[in-house]
Amino acid sequence: MKSMTGFGTGEAQLGPGKVVLDARSVNHRYLDVRVRLPAEIADQGLFLEQRARERLSRGRFELGVRYEGPTLAPRLDVERARSAYIELIRLRDELAPGTEVPITAIVAMPDLYVAPSAFGIEATQGALIGALETAIARLEEMRRCEGEALQKELSSRLLICRKLHETLRERVPAAARAAETRLRARVTRLCADVGASIEPGRLEAEIAVLADRSDVTEELVRLDSHFAQLESLFGADEPTGRRLDFLLQEMAREANTVGAKCQDATLGHLVVELKSEIERMREQVQNVE
Repeated sequence: MKSMTGFGTGEAQLGPGKVVLDARSVNHRYLDVRVRLPAEIADQGLFLEQRARERLSRGRFELGVRYEGPTLAPRLDVERARSAYIELIRLRDELAPGTEVPITAIVAMPDLYVAPSAFGIEATQGALIGALETAIARLEEMRRCEGEALQKELSSRLLICRKLHETLRERVPAAARAAETRLRARVTRLCADVGASIEPGRLEAEIAVLADRSDVTEELVRLDSHFAQLESLFGADEPTGRRLDFLLQEMAREANTVGAKCQDATLGHLVVELKSEIERMREQVQNVE
């Protein structure tokens, strides 16, 4: 089990300096990769994103890259500068013949400067891959550590759920008998108040209907099955977050049904505690890969 929250840093030599890659991850329903690159290697954004998607799974990942080293000044495009100056002279001859056109007239034209490309594509991509691999390895280690903590938390809460389930299972028969006793007493009292009587067969039939409507055996059996499935996923190596969330939704549904069927106050309190523990687990698994 791994958490979807983590952080890792990797670096690799590139030219006279190095690239440093920070990888951050948070929980997300799907795989979402976002890349930020410095101007020196901004054209490698798609390449880095594709390589990251090959290595990552569910979660939102932010890959921030920075270049640390000597500043690489933009380079003047001589051919473009020459063309610009010639066009200025032609415009001078048309509008103001004989006027001086200083060379400084083209200095402030930003389009005449291009970003440095001294690194080369192979060297740049190789450095990015090296930094990415290191960053992801460290991020995954952090995610595994947090995943172990999550697993311990979920296991402890599952143990509480099992104890509540066992208590419910033990107390349901007594609660059913108490409900039957209350129904018999109520019917007897009502009949005495109005001077009427009820056929024993009819009373037994009504009691049977009440018992059927309040029977929670199936729900308790399904809950026990869900507990076993949930526990089996705790030690899985593959991503289990979605399956855990689904199982907990089913557990919450079964607990709600038990609560609706039980008309006993003590059982009701147990169900409330069970639902609370299930909800706490659901909050935790939102951060499980």
